[in-house]
Amino acid sequence: MDEAAQRRRAARAERAEHHRTAHAGRRERESAKAQVLVDRFVADAVRAALPTEELTAQPWSGRGRYRTGIVGWYLRSDRSIGVGTDGGYYVLTVPPVRFGRWRTVRLTPTPPPLQAGEGARDGESIELAALLQMRLR
Repeated sequence: MDEAAQRRRAARAERAEHHRTAHAGRRERESAKAQVLVDRFVADAVRAALPTEELTAQPWSGRGRYRTGIVGWYLRSDRSIGVGTDGGYYVLTVPPVRFGRWRTVRLTPTPPPLQAGEGARDGESIELAALLQMRLR
């Protein structure tokens, strides 16, 4: 490979790295804004005495539910997203777990997006603020 080709390849790699870091930074800023919305929702839900329940996760196959040990509120009617009383945002679709139906499955909170369901099919994407507001009603 000649020297010009190596320079072009290095320049492309540098641009790709720049775009990746810019995207990650944008995602972090959005998550920080969304976490403020989630924290406000938890405070409002507790103040309004909105009933809580144990959140359950669904395996990718769509059959069965797994206990999680997390208490909170479902945000979507299909029970795919939830918010815990701890202020964590949980995606409740998980890979299959051996004996998951009989044991508690561990979930870690994910950074909340400003747009829930982004990249999904038409009609499945909604702003997080609107979704949280609908859940409070």
